[in-house]
Amino acid sequence: MNKTATLSDELDGNVSSTVPQPRARVLAMPEYHPPLAGRNALRLDFNENTLAPSPRVLAKLQKLTAEGLTVYPEREPVERIVAQHLGVESNQVILTNGVDEAIHLMACAFLDEGDEAVICTPTFFMYDVSVGMMTSGLVKVQTDDSLEFPFERFLASITPRTKLIIIASPNNPTGATVSREHLLAIAAAAPQAVLMVDEAYFHFFGDTVLPDITSVPNLTVARTFSKAYGLASLRIGALFANPRLIGFLRKVSSPYNVNGLALAVLPEALADTEYLNWYVAQVHQGRERVFSALSELNVRTWPSAANFVLMDIGPRHKELCARMRERGVLLRDRSADPGCDGYVRITVGVEDHVTRGIEALRAVLAEMKWTPAESRHPVATSSEEREFE
Repeated sequence: MNKTATLSDELDGNVSSTVPQPRARVLAMPEYHPPLAGRNALRLDFNENTLAPSPRVLAKLQKLTAEGLTVYPEREPVERIVAQHLGVESNQVILTNGVDEAIHLMACAFLDEGDEAVICTPTFFMYDVSVGMMTSGLVKVQTDDSLEFPFERFLASITPRTKLIIIASPNNPTGATVSREHLLAIAAAAPQAVLMVDEAYFHFFGDTVLPDITSVPNLTVARTFSKAYGLASLRIGALFANPRLIGFLRKVSSPYNVNGLALAVLPEALADTEYLNWYVAQVHQGRERVFSALSELNVRTWPSAANFVLMDIGPRHKELCARMRERGVLLRDRSADPGCDGYVRITVGVEDHVTRGIEALRAVLAEMKWTPAESRHPVATSSEEREFE
């Protein structure tokens, strides 16, 4: 028996049948590759809150007892608080271990091998991972160079085999949005499928289809508390839908999928609307500053309704990211995303962080003797490995 068999061996069928084998879809599914170089610098790479959550969150954490850590976490009481805060019924929400788990639950609950799922690329890579675990039928509708949502082509990609549709609005990594009119038209065009609208960046945009979950039977909405609320380390998100769909999601969810620390502090984060509004305003102001600075530098960008901006650097995208890291600022190279060759993403945070990011970017581009002509190249699909976030 070959004890050093590689994944390539597995995929090529070169491993003895006496070796334990996963499902075929597990062998074939993609995997994400998070950065391994450390992130001890200004975090303008992962679209996180760049400062801190509400002070009420830390105060609550400091009040937790040792005995409290011995108790299994109860999700339902906090689901009632979330429901009341967002104006839905408690049986229309399930809390999840971030939106990552929400995507996983959607794929597990609604996809069989042979089914199709439809996404628009470039987009969040975990859609590929979770769908690929369940079916080979992932249909990807590629944007053009505008990076705008291709509504007509997306609608045409829906077939009777379509069972799951995932759309991020605002989208990561582009920042593009999809109108409520188009989202509801897509849901109506695929009554046999579930539409998940990923609203992870909702707070920086403001438009939502959450009120429509009651009247649209195949609509689900995903939210995270990692971005504007600053709880990324605690891993908590939510799915919203009608009670029937939520029931299916509960069946495939672990009963203790959200940890007790996250459940303890989430009500405090939700209650501090003043802090949330302040942070969102910081991002809105910072986003305009980033756009203005990149315009002055003649760097091509695309409209963004999220807490980040995508910029076209061209062939020297890796050099830019490396030089920025040397200056203590982390950016995110998105060149491995379909249609994003040469593109780099910068997260927008609080005023001081935006200032430091812009100053470093100006200095590095000058050091590189970068010119706008470098970004004017045909859109190509990279063969590099995809990375998470």
